[in-house]
Amino acid sequence: QMQLVESGGGLVQAGGSLRLSCVASGGTFSSYAMGWFRQAPGKERTFVATIDRTGGGTYYADSVKGRFTISRDNAKNRVYLQMNSLKPEDTAVYYCAATQRLATMTSTFGFWGQGAQVTVSS
Repeated sequence: QMQLVESGGGLVQAGGSLRLSCVASGGTFSSYAMGWFRQAPGKERTFVATIDRTGGGTYYADSVKGRFTISRDNAKNRVYLQMNSLKPEDTAVYYCAATQRLATMTSTFGFWGQGAQVTVSS
């Protein structure tokens, strides 16, 4: 019954920053690890970042390490993705997802948002 809704997408120039938000409802948010994935046109959906239930542990794809930061606020039922130093290759639809087991594989995540478009111009 958990629902996830992303927001904060948009158009930015290369080198710029953007913060995505995802709000959860219909479930016990703090019992889930959360993740962000992205899918560019004609490409497969790939892992971006994940965070454990308390926010104490995070893991990032090599392509975004050092540029993106995942965080969560359990009191607000929200997870965030701060994206800095954006590159044109970051252009994609970004999806928020929830899992009961910390993982990086899409198949492990049982709940997904509808996605937010992020476009980075050069």
